Amino acid sequence: MSVAIIGGTGDEGFGLALRLARGGEDVVIGSRSEERGQDAAHRAADLLGLGSGSGSRGSVSGTSNEDAAAACDVLVVTVPFAGQAEIYKSIRDAVRPTAVVCDATSPLATAVGRPAWQVLTPWEGSAVEQAKAILPSGTRLVAGFHTVSAERLQNLEHPMEGDVLLCGGDGEAKATIGALVEKVPDLGWVDVGPLSMARILERLTAVLVSVNRTYGIRDAGFSLTGRDSWGQPPSKA
Repeated sequence: MSVAIIGGTGDEGFGLALRLARGGEDVVIGSRSEERGQDAAHRAADLLGLGSGSGSRGSVSGTSNEDAAAACDVLVVTVPFAGQAEIYKSIRDAVRPTAVVCDATSPLATAVGRPAWQVLTPWEGSAVEQAKAILPSGTRLVAGFHTVSAERLQNLEHPMEGDVLLCGGDGEAKATIGALVEKVPDLGWVDVGPLSMARILERLTAVLVSVNRTYGIRDAGFSLTGRDSWGQPPSKA
């Protein structure tokens, strides 16, 4: 299975590309510019030592967002809210009908020149629901990765910690993204419910920005208590 990181030249997308390739996945970094996507892939390969006894590590390549979307069955979209609608319009005809799309967009007020610890409310209720309105009907959508530090993802010398919160209406799609999360040591995932939960989940990014600002750090995250481990919920049958 290959994974496209749409907007993979940004901090979070690049960090995810590093971690997933290190976990054995074949990653395609997408960018508005094919050249920028390729440059980011070369940088990632150098950081990971790919091609020089990489062992169980995967691969990293780079191209345009459209070509990355067309090439992969799983897409993780890591773009700023200001450009989210435009990016989805550019890839919607390339997304495979059976693809799983994980949106990591947070509607931070930086899109309108306001501080990152303030948020906007998209017309549809959340950024991922805005994406749903743009993508073809039936696209398998998940929202997640809003509570993962981009700086920690890129710092390969330090392990990850915390939980990735995922929401969506397709249990198999959430499990697919959860399986990717499990490729990153010390990172867990929690199913927090239907796609509408993104109206709360996406705003947690602003909470973490505020915490980071208050304590002078850059890698705050979330962990849920109540179970030794989370992952896929037990069957209700």
